[in-house]
Amino acid sequence: MPQEDHINVRYVAGLARISLTPEEEAAYASQLDRILHYVAQLDALDLSSVPEHSLEAHGCDFTRPDLARPPQPLDDALHNAPRRVGDQFAVPKVVE
Repeated sequence: MPQEDHINVRYVAGLARISLTPEEEAAYASQLDRILHYVAQLDALDLSSVPEHSLEAHGCDFTRPDLARPPQPLDDALHNAPRRVGDQFAVPKVVE
């Protein structure tokens, strides 16, 4: 696999604001390289004979109707919040 196809795990971890040990970086880099290799195999498939919208031809519709429903009760919505302030989620500041 060409070097430019490797993902910079440290950079992506920084974007996600997570810290990784060198061992974790190596493990994730290996896993992501395998994923990229698999995607490259998919890119190599000849799909010229497959219609672009093959699902539409069979009448498949994976959307659901947009129906109005009552809102979820506030206590249920905040039940699993790690931190809350009054009736709101409390999250760390991420924008300087």
